[in-house]
Amino acid sequence: MIETERLILKPLTYEQLKKYIKLDNSLETELNLNTTSRTISADLKEALEQTILPNVADANKNYLFSTIWTIISKADNKMVGDLCFVGVPNADGEIEIGYGTYEEFRKRGFMTEAVGAMIKWAKKQPSIRTIIASTDKNNVDSFSILQKNNFTKSGETETLFNWRLKIT
Repeated sequence: MIETERLILKPLTYEQLKKYIKLDNSLETELNLNTTSRTISADLKEALEQTILPNVADANKNYLFSTIWTIISKADNKMVGDLCFVGVPNADGEIEIGYGTYEEFRKRGFMTEAVGAMIKWAKKQPSIRTIIASTDKNNVDSFSILQKNNFTKSGETETLFNWRLKIT
């Protein structure tokens, strides 16, 4: 668990991820949180079923690099978004971060603060040297989160900007 001034970042266990997918407030009940208008995109649902759950279930893997970290607003006592690393760092020490803020909590700085907290955590992991990310070119809010956390643009495709942050 990671704590900031306004947030708690909690890595979800396998059983908690199963509740997360159900969208029936059973996870919020377990965590003693107020309910929120949380949804799961088709892409995230597929990632959960195909990659995240199997990796978290694998006892040989550090689940912190595979699970969803839920972001909880202390003031609201609600889940306000999620972030995750996309698997373990590669041979060059690169790891990808992904994130999303629930619509009702956007434009309050929660994700900028959460990404900053994950960067601090990553700096303590000896296997991580660089954090990478991709954002849709049209999603100004998403890439401004990275810019505020000192990521630099490292390239682009037709639809995406690619970002990097050296942490060692």
